[in-house]
Amino acid sequence: MIKKETVTKTDLLKVLDLMEASGIQYWLDGGWGVDVLVGKQTREHRDVDINFDARCTDVLLDTLVSIGYEIVTDWRPVRIELYHPELSYVDIHPFVINDDGTAKQADLEGGWYEFEADYFGSAVFEGRTIPCISAKGQKVFHTGYELREVDKHDIRNIDHLLAVQASGRDETGGEVCQAKK
Repeated sequence: MIKKETVTKTDLLKVLDLMEASGIQYWLDGGWGVDVLVGKQTREHRDVDINFDARCTDVLLDTLVSIGYEIVTDWRPVRIELYHPELSYVDIHPFVINDDGTAKQADLEGGWYEFEADYFGSAVFEGRTIPCISAKGQKVFHTGYELREVDKHDIRNIDHLLAVQASGRDETGGEVCQAKK
């Protein structure tokens, strides 16, 4: 059997439905997070990246495992990656959410990444409002590691979104970078 390595738009929406049904506070991140900000899918995705309220880690894991996900990478409290044979990968990142809207995430060295309140927002995709990391937050989250081609693709789209926001135009989508097939 061939292992599924791609998350389709339908798969994404199933994962988001699960998150909504769980009642856990979350924000879509990563490549799908960028595409949601853009308003359309611009490339293929291996996984769904989800940042969520760290207090709900066990509940979220139980929920994911109950529908067939298996843990493949466990770097708690930093991240946990799970695989489902029909939905591919989900990469979950526990965040400690502060009362002022800021948040922090554990890093691999025992410290913390600190995130501003305006990194957390939402965007409309496929007719629904989806909590996601803002373009400003995505720009920061795409630093500190060697960028792959998919990351460079996402950054071009983030830069476009930030330029549109800086111009004051009310525009979603527009001239975004489409991945070459």
